[in-house]
Amino acid sequence: MFNAKPFQLLRLILALACLPGNSVQAEAISPLYRPAPALSGQDLAVIVNDADPLSRQIGEYYSQQRQIPAEQIIHLQFPPRQAVMSQRTFEALKRQVDQQTPAHVQAYALTWLLPFRVDCMSITTAFAAGYDPAFCAKGCQTTRNSPYFTSETDKPFKAHAWRPTMAVAGKTFEEAKKLIDTGVAADYSHPQGAAYLLKTSDKARSSRAQNFPKVAEALQNFWPVHYLEQDYISGRQDVMFYFTGLTHVPHLDENRYLPGAIADHLTSAGGVLSGGGQMSITEWLRAGATASYGAVVEPCNFPAKFPNPGVVLYFYLRGSSLIEAYWKSVQQPGQGIFVGEPLAKPFAYRPKP
Repeated sequence: MFNAKPFQLLRLILALACLPGNSVQAEAISPLYRPAPALSGQDLAVIVNDADPLSRQIGEYYSQQRQIPAEQIIHLQFPPRQAVMSQRTFEALKRQVDQQTPAHVQAYALTWLLPFRVDCMSITTAFAAGYDPAFCAKGCQTTRNSPYFTSETDKPFKAHAWRPTMAVAGKTFEEAKKLIDTGVAADYSHPQGAAYLLKTSDKARSSRAQNFPKVAEALQNFWPVHYLEQDYISGRQDVMFYFTGLTHVPHLDENRYLPGAIADHLTSAGGVLSGGGQMSITEWLRAGATASYGAVVEPCNFPAKFPNPGVVLYFYLRGSSLIEAYWKSVQQPGQGIFVGEPLAKPFAYRPKP
């Protein structure tokens, strides 16, 4: 069931979140409405597959750019370039990760695209919460809910015993480097962009679009949100958010995506990162987005299994890091993978010395 809480608070919180040009001062706002803190390199552990040279290269570069402490770089060994990992293999690796993870770490970054699945669930949710068949479904069934969905905490592991996970990766090092550099460039930039919420001609894949007008209405005085009933956008120079529903989204590279941009398409196999018959979410990253999300197995078109744009905007515009805002927007993340630069925080404020 759709959680109405974000929409009840959205208008007031975004009005008081001290966005550029807002006359309200942070000191005059109650703690609930102050800009949200964001995770940093001190809160993140990077997981590297030492059997994969590309994973090692990405892990080294990302750790340097985000100043990840050496004790938070976790090394594993498993066969690379396989799409699906078995539950047995994963659980052995997860025990190693748990043993090596410092207690204060709140989130993980993976440094590979393959494997993207652990049996019937996504590898990012498997690392975040552990393998659990309740995250899977045979046929059109709902799955286990995330306690992190719409959570106000900035310490997910402390509050919920979950460490949200995102794959920081590309098919080549150049792709991964571009993604990382874009995420780092986004920090504290407070871009003047827009959100594009599309209800397409594909009715089945527009199942979450019923709430798009509510998001646009709630934000009408605070952030540009374009609710459009069309199949694509092109020639836009200010794309910060792009949420749609199609098997393949045309004209991706005809738009300009601002650093920190989030974009995804609701479809059955967007998170199948190798050999899928539908557009992979990696196409969003190649076009310039900083993160995307997609299903790794058939989820059916339950909106709860895909990002809720209202929740993404609610947390991201308040200053949360990308991984926090995106993860908090998915109620049932077991069948979907998050790919991007997790620590991008374009709407955050620099911490005081």
